[in-house]
Amino acid sequence: MKTIFDIDTWQEIYGVLRKNVTRTIITIIGVMWGIFILVALLGAAKGFENKFNKNVGDLATNSVFVWGESTGMPFGGFQEGRQMRLKLSDAEIIKKHVDGIEFVVPRNQNQQNVLRNFLDGRYNVSGDYPLLDKVSKKNLLYGRFINDLDIQRSTKVAVISMDVYEDLFEKDEYPIGELLEIGEINYKVVGVFERSNINIGGDAIHIPFTTFQKVFNQGNNIGWMMITGTPESNISQIEADVKLQLKNLHNVHPEDSRAFGSFNLGERFEQVTGFLTGMQFLTIFVGLATLLAGVFAIGNILLITVKERTKEIGIRRALGAKPWEIKSQIILESVVLSLFAGILGIIGGGAVLFLLNTFSSGPDAVLLNSSVDIYVVLLALLTLVVLGTLIGLIPANRATKIKPIEALRDE
Repeated sequence: MKTIFDIDTWQEIYGVLRKNVTRTIITIIGVMWGIFILVALLGAAKGFENKFNKNVGDLATNSVFVWGESTGMPFGGFQEGRQMRLKLSDAEIIKKHVDGIEFVVPRNQNQQNVLRNFLDGRYNVSGDYPLLDKVSKKNLLYGRFINDLDIQRSTKVAVISMDVYEDLFEKDEYPIGELLEIGEINYKVVGVFERSNINIGGDAIHIPFTTFQKVFNQGNNIGWMMITGTPESNISQIEADVKLQLKNLHNVHPEDSRAFGSFNLGERFEQVTGFLTGMQFLTIFVGLATLLAGVFAIGNILLITVKERTKEIGIRRALGAKPWEIKSQIILESVVLSLFAGILGIIGGGAVLFLLNTFSSGPDAVLLNSSVDIYVVLLALLTLVVLGTLIGLIPANRATKIKPIEALRDE
């Protein structure tokens, strides 16, 4: 009685597979393709997700941006088309009266010519509070961000982006303490932050909010507000409540949809994460469907093989081979085919991911660290082996039903 550990068993499997090399190769490719697609597409989807998460960084995604536009309806004695200007006091009232808000960050911005020595450029200059660094974290390469003392004293300091640094400074030059001329006023550089693919507001240079208000004569006006909700809050509801509160403060018709503009980052973030989740499920579905098709191909091939080996099986039965020995041999052939094809598919998928990571590097790359968790790979391989075993039962049962006398008469 032969067992799985007998060399004769493996020699017989090798002989069966070698008898029709072309058919065996086509079967292996069919199964391999399924697990190859599964590994490659899941890895690419993970790479896309990693890149998106890196771009988002420490940005508070449960946020909404609100700014003033012009009214679309007459109300309270005011004509249509009245320009809305947000006030610093609006931010304080909203933070106090709207439920679910964690932070309200007033901001101002305009474009200014910036000069250093003989180099110059035109950049967005933002007036900000230290709180901005909590809701939109700046990865500092040099120095620090704006602090409370800067706000209290209205100091003339600037935190610049890496783009500004590269434009106005020599390579490897230490920027901290150097002066920039912004709008004909000198500012001391106290920090340099890394560039980001997601740059809300196009920030290039940050100066203290109070300094911005005085230098550019903004008074109590602000350009827009970044409002962040608590983790459990509904940012869409916060957006609606904030706009309603602003309409009450500025004597605007409650149904006027044009007076205040907004951008709901939380909703956009949910859409993107939903897309990523859907892409992963689609990848798994396509991979498993292809995998299943390949496994069925193994079943069909083994049915043909059993038909071709009718006389051989009949002789073995006549010599005393038990039905379960015949069945186990056929099932083992199915498992070997499945396992070998699965390993080849994993190797192929891993090679593709390696090439993607090698040639898709740099800040402009779409993918980042494309990979698949090892437990996912092992689960896919286990699934393939189980399916191979189950599909092998069909030709195995067919083989055990062959009667020795009829098999010996078969030509």
